Amino acid sequence: MKVLIQRVTHAHVEVDSKIVGTIENGVLVFIGITHSDTTTQAVWLANKLINLRLFEDSSGKINQSLIDCKGSALIISQFTLYADCSDGRRPSFTQAAAPEIAKPLYEQFVDAVRKGGIPVETGIFGADMKVSLLNDGPVTLLVER
Repeated sequence: MKVLIQRVTHAHVEVDSKIVGTIENGVLVFIGITHSDTTTQAVWLANKLINLRLFEDSSGKINQSLIDCKGSALIISQFTLYADCSDGRRPSFTQAAAPEIAKPLYEQFVDAVRKGGIPVETGIFGADMKVSLLNDGPVTLLVER
């Protein structure tokens, strides 16, 4: 399982020209799921996200978590995080889990972040989404488990 985390001042996601999720001050999270991923990994990554120090404190040091700064999360499923571009010109997505495996794990990740006290907005799993954001910093991290 991989999460690509971007610190944002705001972000939103649209499906069919309608905004389905929007946040201010927080993180935009793209989550990729592969065949062997488990609930344990989803919960571990959710806790990592909640407690990861990504935000500046009053001294300007990156020393605060989502909890500390009362931030929000916009969480988007993204199978392309498991793209293999090593051969040819077309990415292979065989390492990405099928929707029947990925969707429940995506939902468990979202639930675990919510249970951690973070306000969460989401896209629509499997939909064609348009994501807009203002990356803050920029701060972008890839975390795997």
